[in-house]
Amino acid sequence: MDVSKAIRYRRSIRKYKDTFIERNDVAEILEAGRWAPSGLNNQPWKFKVITDPKIKEELSTYTKCNEIIKNAPLCICVFLDNSTTYNREKDIMAIGACIQNMLLKSVEKGLGSCWLGEILIKKEEVGNYFKIYPNLELMAVITFGYPDESAKETNRKPLNELTLS
Repeated sequence: MDVSKAIRYRRSIRKYKDTFIERNDVAEILEAGRWAPSGLNNQPWKFKVITDPKIKEELSTYTKCNEIIKNAPLCICVFLDNSTTYNREKDIMAIGACIQNMLLKSVEKGLGSCWLGEILIKKEEVGNYFKIYPNLELMAVITFGYPDESAKETNRKPLNELTLS
């Protein structure tokens, strides 16, 4: 799939089939994230891959999006590694690019995904649960799986509404 098609096709999917995601596919998603641009090439991200139902159950208690996490075959927590940061704003933007790369790669692999941010309200508690706070700071939880729902139609504002003259 070409990049333009993947960008337009990508949608948040919140319901997944109970189908195992191959380890190689997970590695390719992480690899796509790893190749995102970052200032000074500091690569400020760390990933926690979660497939264990007990851990997903516990993680789900930190968000009102709990059913999405519990029912996803795969969750990837993306953390900011505060020991590598040199400019917080730039590093957070780099992590956004990292996440977008992973979302687009999942489209190419025929997987659905959902970038969850509401859980950030309890990012310290999540970091404490994983025993990694404050060195690593939660930036997002992304769920992945084979879609068990149709992607919702969406639209975008016209470019003339988004472009400054």
